[in-house]
Amino acid sequence: MITVVDYGMGNLRSVAKALEKVGLNVKVSSEAKDIKDAKGIVVPGVGAFGDAIHNLDRFGLLDEVVKAIKEGKPYLGICLGLQILFEYGYEFGEHEGLGILKGKVIKFENKEGYKVPHMGWNQVWIKQKEGLFSGIKEGEYFYFVHSFYAVPSEEKDIASTTDYSVEFCSAVQKGNVWAVQFHPEKSQKAGLKLLENFKLFVEKA
Repeated sequence: MITVVDYGMGNLRSVAKALEKVGLNVKVSSEAKDIKDAKGIVVPGVGAFGDAIHNLDRFGLLDEVVKAIKEGKPYLGICLGLQILFEYGYEFGEHEGLGILKGKVIKFENKEGYKVPHMGWNQVWIKQKEGLFSGIKEGEYFYFVHSFYAVPSEEKDIASTTDYSVEFCSAVQKGNVWAVQFHPEKSQKAGLKLLENFKLFVEKA
């Protein structure tokens, strides 16, 4: 069973349906027990960094998510689920993240010709060819909706980059932690391929 963590932020049903489409047994839950019992966890979400951390804590899920990651359980973060992995986020002030990855999350600067939020289809340039992006072509398009992006301190954690006024980290991969800034559940064939890769990873874990 894969648990999609429900902490009150975002449309989780579309993520669950996409995971089910690639053959995973999925449970959407806000219960710590279901994180503990799951073979892998998926943390999606849209909204503010600080609110996400607050909600995870309020639902009693924060410590369980961190524990699951540290125990080696496969983790897939989507959008906000990527951002909260880092040490700090700077949305409406400074907020501490999970600290699983070193780095911070900052806002796109307003630049002529670029609207914020970054919304729509954009290309992904792959840095780590195996795992997350196995079988996905260089420069593939994925669907994005975000105003903030992660700046990892360690370049080796970056799985892909994307260009939008600046070259930014659009995916990370480190051990059992996989996370993407884009929305695979909205990215058609390429998104489903990425979720299939996660399924294989879970099955091998």
